[in-house]
Amino acid sequence: MRIFKIMVIGACLGVWLSFGGSAQADDAFAPGWTLQTSGSKLNFQTVKSQTIVESSGFATFHGAIAPDGAATVTIALDSVDTHIDLRNVRMRFLFFETFKFPEAKVAMRLNPADLKDLPTRRRVTLTGAKFNLTLHGVTKELAGDIVVTMLSDTMVDVSSSTPISVAAADFGLTDGVRKLEDANQVPIIPSGSVTFDFLFQKNGATVAPAPAPAATAPPPARTALEPTGELDTEACAGRFEIISRTGAIYFKTGSAELDAESWPLLNSIVDIARRCPKLRIQVAGHTDSSGDPAANRVLSEQRAQAVVHFLTFAGLPAAQLEAVGYGDTRPVAPNDTVWNRSRNRRIAFSVVGGG
Repeated sequence: MRIFKIMVIGACLGVWLSFGGSAQADDAFAPGWTLQTSGSKLNFQTVKSQTIVESSGFATFHGAIAPDGAATVTIALDSVDTHIDLRNVRMRFLFFETFKFPEAKVAMRLNPADLKDLPTRRRVTLTGAKFNLTLHGVTKELAGDIVVTMLSDTMVDVSSSTPISVAAADFGLTDGVRKLEDANQVPIIPSGSVTFDFLFQKNGATVAPAPAPAATAPPPARTALEPTGELDTEACAGRFEIISRTGAIYFKTGSAELDAESWPLLNSIVDIARRCPKLRIQVAGHTDSSGDPAANRVLSEQRAQAVVHFLTFAGLPAAQLEAVGYGDTRPVAPNDTVWNRSRNRRIAFSVVGGG
């Protein structure tokens, strides 16, 4: 959510640059501006256990301001970077649900009049700048204060004046917070603050190349910390444990027929399992305590078998998978609320052999 606000700020920066380089209001944004990701930062802060502040960011995003003043910034949510591999995976699968909502977008219409003093003052604060943030399938109008600094005739910096607060509930992310709390066994404040520092360059402008970095300096990260190639046993087991908490595999009521809404997560499981080729994976079906225990056991096994069938049809070797049904015998929560019963109705994945 914070990321989206940052995008809005970037758009405002583009507006200023365009205005500074044009004498005609009609040409204020011509020929357009492009976000320079190598010199830009997009970070967010969250709080757990009431006092522990964690800082994270996004590695991959892009943006531009069109000649007509339409500004957009798009963020690849899979690039969320908490600096810890499995924490990244939790954020992707449990909070953002990137298998369904891979991107966030900020959009706004820029007004040249808001930045008319930038060429002379060199620094302008836009108070209460409005923009639309699309996140997790929800679009809302938000507002924030941003600072636009003119670095040159062809480069501007757009940054947050103060951290921008975003509430999880506004974007349908309350369940995501609860899933993170269950996974980490700590309370999490259901909102976060976003900060950003974006550089925009006027299209067609030539800029002197930056000094070459020292030979020992690593290139700037453009994707989150994610191992490449085959995963080790710990990384595989951690990913399957996290996926088991998503609650994103759906069946018709009282049936083992997979709903099409399950396909995005199942396709992600295929990708992960292919990176764990030496491991045997158990697919376990579970139900809540409603209904007959014997029928629940049968239904849970049929659902597990349906998932295995999908995965093998998608290309995983049958020898890598086994299906079991536990019915209501292994609850992860009391069957006393709608939320807890939904947690008990699940397909769980675990590593049971190989390595």
